[in-house]
Amino acid sequence: MSVLFYGGLITPETLTSYRALPKALLSVSRTTGVIEWVEDDVPSYTLQETLAKHGLELNADVELIELKDGEFLMPGFIDTHTHAPQVPNIGSGQQHELLDWLAEVTFPMESRFQDIKFARRAYNAVVRRIIDCGTTTCCYYGTLHLEATKVLADIVHTSGQRAFVGKCNMDRHSPDYYVEPSAQDSLVATRDLITYIRSFSSSEDDTLVHPILTPRFAISCTPELLNSLGQMADEDKNLAIQTHLSENEAEIVFTKSLFPPDVLPGGCKTHRKTTYAGVYDAFGLLRENTILAHAVHLEDEEVELIKTRRAGISHCPTSNFNLRSGCAKVGMLLDKGIKVGLGTDVSGGFSPSILTAIQHASICSKVVATSVPPDPTSPPDGKLTNRQLPVPTLFYLATLGGASLCNLSSQIGSLTPGKFFDALVVSVRNDAGNPNVWGVEFDRELDVRGSGGEEEDEGGRGKNETEELEGMLERFLFCGDDRNIRRVYVKGKLIGGKEYQ
Repeated sequence: MSVLFYGGLITPETLTSYRALPKALLSVSRTTGVIEWVEDDVPSYTLQETLAKHGLELNADVELIELKDGEFLMPGFIDTHTHAPQVPNIGSGQQHELLDWLAEVTFPMESRFQDIKFARRAYNAVVRRIIDCGTTTCCYYGTLHLEATKVLADIVHTSGQRAFVGKCNMDRHSPDYYVEPSAQDSLVATRDLITYIRSFSSSEDDTLVHPILTPRFAISCTPELLNSLGQMADEDKNLAIQTHLSENEAEIVFTKSLFPPDVLPGGCKTHRKTTYAGVYDAFGLLRENTILAHAVHLEDEEVELIKTRRAGISHCPTSNFNLRSGCAKVGMLLDKGIKVGLGTDVSGGFSPSILTAIQHASICSKVVATSVPPDPTSPPDGKLTNRQLPVPTLFYLATLGGASLCNLSSQIGSLTPGKFFDALVVSVRNDAGNPNVWGVEFDRELDVRGSGGEEEDEGGRGKNETEELEGMLERFLFCGDDRNIRRVYVKGKLIGGKEYQ
């Protein structure tokens, strides 16, 4: 029992390369949702022959989905950092920097999720909109409320989205109306949520929704709480961790004041000075499955520490611009071999779409590149430090890079045999209804692309089919929105997109 997709397919290979296949044939198991095989180049007249090669024929057991001209398959987007309860605040508080924004805009909204009816109504709308933006895997921060975060996990699970869901740990430096009573209360609720989410599935291989430890950031956690979370993580190596790091300069100063060396485990003998990343490391919270959001203002020793611990960074350029935090040096991090994915960071970021994060990641890299004087000793060609991120790298960050950051790259992130079919059907046709995208029908009508054949007239560009498909990807990444995302699949199951009913 298989579902076959026939048409354009684009999938990342490495940080700087992807495969664009105009006439691919991909088979997905209806039972497991796993990609069974991919044939790279199948002209229409060889379709039956190719099916026969795999012991198949077009009958009731085989469904063939043929993509239209201007449509293509790609891996689903992976959002490695967003705040589900902040989605109602999108577009609010644009005048603030981080700490004031939390106090004036964010905490008042998050506190409302104590009301379970409010939480259920809000989260249903939040998850649906994020899925329809093409996000097949999402790392969600909930609120500090246990029951509301269970509601979020329920909704994500029912929707069929792949996700990490965490309850915020925050027992200090928060408003009186929005703070946990003690470190112990925070830990009890966290353990309860972990057990609850893990009850969704009897098998780790079968699960879509995972629990994740979520110390909001160092400022909001007492040393007692961070120490206990570190012990919990040490007891359970499979537990992922998500938190914030070096987003804002004032935040960094405050963090260092709260955690002088003598407050850290081991005291002054172990820690001669405090760094933000070093705080998490001291409490055992910096490891291979730790996702650190932002990392805008890293010290050199923090970069080396993150690399040594094999942790990774969620790059949230929209939020970093919007809250005036700065530009993360993503090219440098990538050249160091540090894992990087993209995050929307709603509502510091004003869009739930990874497409916006891609566009702003490109701009961020250009700002970094133009801010650094030319250096004759700069890295050779192929390196990304202080350079504009090319399209293949942006595509990688949104897909396979995010999968690597979530330690799921063996399962998702690219459309290759053996991985789950977490995928999008994208359209750059006029009938998608997005006026920002110049539809392929106009290309055909005006002959501005061309096929690259010998009979190509002077008005055409002479592009072959592969180059045309690559151009469609670039248009989508820089001009697309949810209207161009026709179908969203997770584990082979249709769960969203404009054609979802």
